[in-house]
Amino acid sequence: MGVWASLDAMWEMPAEKRIFGAVLLFSWTVYLWETFLAQRQRRIYKTTTHVPPELGQIMDSETFEKSRLYQLDKSTFSFWSGLYSEIEGTITQSLVFLLLATLFSALTGLPWSLYNTFVIEEKHGFNQQTLGFFMKDAIKKFIVTQCILLPVSSLLLYIIKIGGDYFFIYAWLFTLVVSLVLVTIYADYIAPLFDKFTPLPEGKLKQEIEVMAKSIDFPLTKVYVVEGSKRSSHSNAYFYGFFKNKRIVLFDTLLEEYSVLNKDIQEDSGMEPRNAEEGDNEEIKAKVKMNSFLCFFLFAVLIGQKELFAAFGFYDSQPTLIGLLIIFQFIFSPYNEVLSFCLTVLSRRFEFQADAFAKKLGKAKDLYSALIKLNKDNLGFPVSDWLFSMWHYSHPPLLERLQALKSPKQD
Repeated sequence: MGVWASLDAMWEMPAEKRIFGAVLLFSWTVYLWETFLAQRQRRIYKTTTHVPPELGQIMDSETFEKSRLYQLDKSTFSFWSGLYSEIEGTITQSLVFLLLATLFSALTGLPWSLYNTFVIEEKHGFNQQTLGFFMKDAIKKFIVTQCILLPVSSLLLYIIKIGGDYFFIYAWLFTLVVSLVLVTIYADYIAPLFDKFTPLPEGKLKQEIEVMAKSIDFPLTKVYVVEGSKRSSHSNAYFYGFFKNKRIVLFDTLLEEYSVLNKDIQEDSGMEPRNAEEGDNEEIKAKVKMNSFLCFFLFAVLIGQKELFAAFGFYDSQPTLIGLLIIFQFIFSPYNEVLSFCLTVLSRRFEFQADAFAKKLGKAKDLYSALIKLNKDNLGFPVSDWLFSMWHYSHPPLLERLQALKSPKQD
């Protein structure tokens, strides 16, 4: 009776309080779920011999960092709603608010980045940055991000304002075009602002890459080397491009001539390197694009609900930007969690397919050795809790990939 009475009392609350309560409940549910997964992985670390205790510290810092995102309270949104109301104008008001909000996010996340770089990465010999390099890099990234974010946001808000009943279609098409443009110009115009990209010199490595690409009809146009060693001694590689224009990027830390013992690296600026999984995958991207259309459609349905704004402290106005933030970040949270998990599962499936393709080409032995070497060089931990890895890892754990590469005789 007590539980049912509590539920009845909750449904008798004003709509805005029910909405905020539901968002808060789901946020803490996600946080507790993440904490549960982290503790499962920590037990793997503790029960495995020869594991440095810093791995457990990494899990603690990541979980605590996520807790900042889920600790919502009414006073926080009252502060932001008050700040928003103090800024004059409509689109200008939204842009100033967005600038301040992203600045706040960057500043609150800075201590965690510093700890990860200068404590954890430094302890294990990966960090190559100085504090000056790090801060200059962070400032440059923030400025470049604002140069892209603010104009794009202003145009999006204007399209929503003048788009009429079908504004969600125009907004979706606009974001689709912007995404394609950014992907197209990133490597040639944005990335060089941070990293130095040089063509891979002529030689045996380049020749073998080009021969391999030609043998499988991969439309390779260029092979680059990026100076990742100016920031970290982690090794990586990725490819990108559209249709018949594919490019491969190798980190200089992968090359045989590079030595992690060479510390004579002059200070420069650089953006955090992309992970290998950030290479373009058309099927995943297609699913994300359809997802953005669905989100804009639902946004069009929900934007007129004044209770949504009141739930987050906006009683006298319903700014479009705030509606976007509330609906996309909080109302869609359950859907986004499910979608993220599905995309993770899909990504792992593609990784297994890629490994199977290498095996079909007769490269299973080479890939087997390469995976072990990369894992060892990057101090990867080969054992993972099955539930933690299933939820978080876009790439299958090392042991699962090695097992899939084995022949029946090896089993």
